[in-house]
Amino acid sequence: MKVLIVDKFEESGLNGLRAIGCEVINDASLKDEALVEAIRQTQADVLVVRSTKVTEEMLDAGCLSLVVRAGAGYNTIDVKAASARGIFVSNCPGKNAIAVAELAFALILSLDRRIADNVAELRAGRWNKKEYAKARGLYGQTIGLIGLGQIGSEMIARAQAFGLHVIGWSRSLTPARAEAMDITFRQTIAEVANDCDILSVHLALTPDTRGVINQEVFNVMRPGAIFINTSRAEVVDQAALSDAIQHKGIRAGLDVFAAEPTTPTAEFTDPIAQLPNVYGTHHIGASTEQAQEAIAAETVHIVKTFKETGKVPNVVNLSERTPATHLLVVRHRDRPGVLAHVFNEIKAANINVQEMENIVFAGAQAAIARIGLDAPPSAETLDRIRTGNGDVIELNLLKL
Repeated sequence: MKVLIVDKFEESGLNGLRAIGCEVINDASLKDEALVEAIRQTQADVLVVRSTKVTEEMLDAGCLSLVVRAGAGYNTIDVKAASARGIFVSNCPGKNAIAVAELAFALILSLDRRIADNVAELRAGRWNKKEYAKARGLYGQTIGLIGLGQIGSEMIARAQAFGLHVIGWSRSLTPARAEAMDITFRQTIAEVANDCDILSVHLALTPDTRGVINQEVFNVMRPGAIFINTSRAEVVDQAALSDAIQHKGIRAGLDVFAAEPTTPTAEFTDPIAQLPNVYGTHHIGASTEQAQEAIAAETVHIVKTFKETGKVPNVVNLSERTPATHLLVVRHRDRPGVLAHVFNEIKAANINVQEMENIVFAGAQAAIARIGLDAPPSAETLDRIRTGNGDVIELNLLKL
């Protein structure tokens, strides 16, 4: 199996892929048309990326079977195009959760104590204890968490260690689950924003979350509150955030920006980074050695499982529910040609198979095939399946 890696990747991961018998091509310089050509020339089975965008043209260029995002999100991959071509897309969720939570708290503490401004004045040769001795402190304040997945959960432990009261919202959060997590439940994002001193966002980017931190949210935040975004820039209405910083004194700690460069070093002109009360980092939330080693190990695990079983851990683009309307259950002897007979009759009836599994009983004498269909076979088709092969034992059609 050929694996093409086109972003920075840990040596332990490269060695791990080679150890399971993969041919590894590692070139972090490949982007855009050069990457299209590399996929075409190498005929790689697996593409591993971090920040590199994966386009429809790339997916068409060779014979990819799997794209692995060596990180938590996958918004840089054209998942729709991959799904249309039967290419698995997988990622490494949770492996960077601690690293992102650590950076979020670094930004919170830096904003409260104005660390960057302290350092800038010292480097400029100025001592200004009078100015920088002003800080509220974190103890006893309320932090609101938007999104309570693995990163949000890591935030809870760190917030409580600092003596912060934690309130939160996520789509799956219930009052009972909030109580079990030792936090306070809020029903909406706006309620969290209204009741906290620090608002920290930990949402994956989906059609439902795009722009969900909007003007309404910033309108109800307390003047001078801290806003942290270490998730994705697109979940925040950037114009509304800019307005809140300039007219409401919101202090923002941002690791993600709306127009980030696609290369590791480049000019950067996002105007929000130039605003007062904004502390920014270079999209480095997952960039600790610990996190990258964990992500590399998970990538090896994904590729190894795919290579050995054909299954993909953490796959993100399988249908949760197929268009199947009926389930054909065929109990049969475990012999060659039985399923070919069943599928030939289904094909002749112009019915599409949406999903299928074949369960073999102990001793490999008999099996049950469960076949999801997008339409019900006629009585005549069912009769041909039942009588046309002597190894068909029993047939049932269930409406889903």
